[in-house]
Amino acid sequence: AQAYYCKKQGVTNITTETGAGQWGAALSMAAKHFGLELAVYMVKVSYHQKPYRRSIMQTYGAEVIASPSMSTKAGRKIITENPNYQGSLGTAISEAVELAMSTPNCKYVLGSVLNHVALHQTVIGLEAEKQMQMAGEYPDVVIGCFGGGSNFSGICFPFMRHNFAGDTDTRFIAAEPASCPKLTRGVFEYDFGDEAGYTPMIPMYTLGHNFAPANTHAGGLRYHGAGSVVSQLREEGRIDAVDIPQVETFQAATLFARAEGIIPAPESSHAIAAAIREAKKANEQGTAPVILFNLSGHGLIDMAAYDSYFAGDMQNYDVPQSEIDKNTDQLENIIR
Repeated sequence: AQAYYCKKQGVTNITTETGAGQWGAALSMAAKHFGLELAVYMVKVSYHQKPYRRSIMQTYGAEVIASPSMSTKAGRKIITENPNYQGSLGTAISEAVELAMSTPNCKYVLGSVLNHVALHQTVIGLEAEKQMQMAGEYPDVVIGCFGGGSNFSGICFPFMRHNFAGDTDTRFIAAEPASCPKLTRGVFEYDFGDEAGYTPMIPMYTLGHNFAPANTHAGGLRYHGAGSVVSQLREEGRIDAVDIPQVETFQAATLFARAEGIIPAPESSHAIAAAIREAKKANEQGTAPVILFNLSGHGLIDMAAYDSYFAGDMQNYDVPQSEIDKNTDQLENIIR
C-alpha cells in the first residue's frame, strides 16, 4: 500500500529499513511493480545472519545496505562511537530517513509502528475473521508476534472492535522477545522512533531510542518501541503482553514444523510459543478456548538459526534492568 500511494504522488525513489528482511522483500517487489527505486537499510546482524533475504531484495531490484553504514551521518556517528555495533531497527530507520531527506523526489516508507501501517495490515485480521466464520468458530484468544506493532495490530484490531462494541470478550496477547521487552518492561513515554532522533516523538511503550538489543535471531522484532495505538491499548489494560526467551521460541518452532510441516520464521515463532503456553494452561484448567495466532513468515532462509539451536549453541538473553533504566531515564530530559 505504501508503494502504491508513493507512485500515485509521483514519487520516484523510496527508502526503508528492515530487520529480518521480510518487510524489505515485500517492499522490494512492490517497488519494482510500481517502477520505484528502493534503498533498504538492513540491520547489520540480520544482514549477516540472513544473507539470502538480502539476495531476495536484490533479486527484486533493491539496493541493500548493512546498517549502521558509512553512507549517512547517523551511521558514521554510531560506527565511530561503537565500531562493533551490529545495529537495530532504530538505527536503520535513522539512516533511511536521512537518505530520503537528501535524495530528490524521495520518501521514507515505514513498515510498522505508525497508524497508517497498522491500518493497512488489518486486511490480515479481516481475512482471518472470514476464515473463522467459515470454520464456524470465533477466537477466545488472538496472538501476534510483536516488534513495532503492525503484525499484532493487523491480526488483532478487526476482532478487537467487537470487544469495544460489547459483543465479545476476546483476549489479545502480544508476543515479544525477552531480549527486547518494550511492552513487558518498558515505560510509556514520548520517544523518538529512531536512534538519531529524526522522527517526530511518539507516545509509546519504549526501552529508549538508544537501546541496543542483543544479537538474537528475532531480527524483525528487535525494535525499541511500540506503536502509539497499541501502546495506549496496553496502558488501558485492553491487551496482554508476554516476553518469550529465544530457546523457547525455537522449541515452539520445531514442534510446529514437525506437526504442521511448515518451518516458521523466528519472529512468527514467538506467537507460536505464546499459543502453546495458552494451550497448556487451558489443558491444565480443563478448558478448551479457540486460539488464533498469526503465522506471518516462513523460516526456510533462517536455517542457520535452526542449526544454532540444534547444535545447542543458542542462548537466552535477559536484559538487565539497569540497562533499561539507563536508557529510559534519559527520556525525561528529552521531553523537558
